[in-house]
Amino acid sequence: SSDLPGGDWYSMNIIIVGCGKVGYALARELSNEKNDICIIDKNNVALQNAVNILDVQAVCGDGTSYKILLDADVQDADLLIAVTDMDEINLLCCLMAKKAGNCQTIARVRNPQYYEEINYIKEELGLSMAINPERIAAFEIARLIHFPSALEVDTFYKGRVNLISLTIGKDSILDGMSLIEFSKNTPGNVLICMVRRNGKVEIPTGSFVLKEGDTFSCILKFKDSYDFLSKVGVNTKPIKNVIICGGGTVAYYLCLELVKAKIDVKIIETDDKRCTELSELIPEAIVIHGDATDKRILLEEGIESADAVVTLTNIDEENILLSMYTHHVSKAKSITKINKIEFEEVIRELPIGSVVAPKNITSHYILRYVRSMQNSKGSNVETLYKMFGNEAEAMEFLIKSDSKITKKTLENLNIKPNVIVAAIYRNHQVITPSGKDIIQKGDSVIIITTNTGLGSIDDIIAE
Repeated sequence: SSDLPGGDWYSMNIIIVGCGKVGYALARELSNEKNDICIIDKNNVALQNAVNILDVQAVCGDGTSYKILLDADVQDADLLIAVTDMDEINLLCCLMAKKAGNCQTIARVRNPQYYEEINYIKEELGLSMAINPERIAAFEIARLIHFPSALEVDTFYKGRVNLISLTIGKDSILDGMSLIEFSKNTPGNVLICMVRRNGKVEIPTGSFVLKEGDTFSCILKFKDSYDFLSKVGVNTKPIKNVIICGGGTVAYYLCLELVKAKIDVKIIETDDKRCTELSELIPEAIVIHGDATDKRILLEEGIESADAVVTLTNIDEENILLSMYTHHVSKAKSITKINKIEFEEVIRELPIGSVVAPKNITSHYILRYVRSMQNSKGSNVETLYKMFGNEAEAMEFLIKSDSKITKKTLENLNIKPNVIVAAIYRNHQVITPSGKDIIQKGDSVIIITTNTGLGSIDDIIAE
């Protein structure tokens, strides 16, 4: 593996088994970060497409085959990631790779039955990580439901700190307010760290003036969230009932979370057999057998008075149209699942509320793990969120040893442009940093930047 700038960060040899949506998204992200990627898949057309567009190698064949793994140089691999459509194949690929090359392994495991036994499976197969895209997408949606007005909600320090994205509406008290005024007038330590205006994302300075139509991200303690949202005139009325369109695996996991939070749930599903299954699995939910794209059914089931509508059918176009219809007839919060996010800049302009893309969330979770492997000495990437269509990143670093960033106050560090030190977590306390603060060994630090691809916290320093 060749050394890269940024302390102990190095490029890795990574094998990805499966060249579907998730495999391709992963290959794109990881090759962009200068890792050596080899994709294994039986579908030669999909592989050829990836090789033509991305800087990757490919081996056509079965990822469970010892010979194919050797052809992909498994003996020199640092990591194998198995993301085919079959859980059993993913697990077997990881087992074979462990025996053939002794690399670290990550498997996509989607079956709820396997996932209940995942700790045992991980231990027995020596898996480094198991990831369930539907489950993490459901958690993401549940977080959004707990903050009705937020477009995105990301959490740090095990839920103690939130990064919330909001759009400034008409007649908002924030319209025309500079960030200096904002910091004087808002309760608690709330820091605005990113603003998107006219499609452009920037890290604002104190003189920046907020305007109607801006989408901004602010970081604040969980306990201050509702007080802040109320102060700036944002709806904090809790969501009490949710309509879910589509009864697939994401709907199942989401329903479990909502029922736990004492939220009333209705699921509308076209498949009669699946309706019976869901009724048995989650007796607290109301399951309606019907087509969610039938306007009559939506009106009968109370879409006009619902607090939130989540569109989780398997067809993106249906989800988009259902969310647009929700926006037309109701004040409900809309959350839209999208699988193909190639047209994200177009989708962004549509009135479809928050967009959740399971394949992107999956690749970001794995990317976080890879970044931690790449730099395990000085600072670990504990949490990583891609924001505003991958234009910005929010990362939590654990500072494991003293380095150039622990020697000086923040105002005396030569921090690169478009980087902000957003919070420091020390001795169970969240610190909103000032120029006089010094980062210490043992701290967890949140960095927000539009310079994507940081591997180590030392990378925030300009040489």
